[in-house]
Amino acid sequence: MTEIRHIVFDIGKVLIHYDPDLPFSRLIPDAEERKWFFDNVCTSAWNIEQDRGRTWQDAEALLIAEHPDHAENIRNFRRCWHEMVPHAYDDSVAIMVGLIDRGRDVTMLTNFAADTFAEARRRFDFLNRPRGVTVSGEIGLIKPDQAIYD
Repeated sequence: MTEIRHIVFDIGKVLIHYDPDLPFSRLIPDAEERKWFFDNVCTSAWNIEQDRGRTWQDAEALLIAEHPDHAENIRNFRRCWHEMVPHAYDDSVAIMVGLIDRGRDVTMLTNFAADTFAEARRRFDFLNRPRGVTVSGEIGLIKPDQAIYD
């Protein structure tokens, strides 16, 4: 039997909820228009580059140059980020905290922009409980790149 010596938690959609549709359902009420915006402007591929370390200022400038008619909502992606993470998953948090309280070695590994992770830590104190965290935006690597695990 293998001994478990180290436990690693992901954060987004494991410990805290993340859904960009939450603020944008208000900002772009039409579902088809909102889907087009996420498929063509603020795409997952664009957003992951902030998780890799690109600044929001650079990210916004890039998209605004390509889609000037959507400048306000491009800026709203960062401005309204706090609405995208409305709550923790209490059951997952309880498991993590329970492991820490029992003396287990727990860390976190996450694809997260450095500034939004700092904000998340202020909002969700349990993110400060594990021994440490590897944040993609701080080290310039993202999952599933092997280098982030190494």
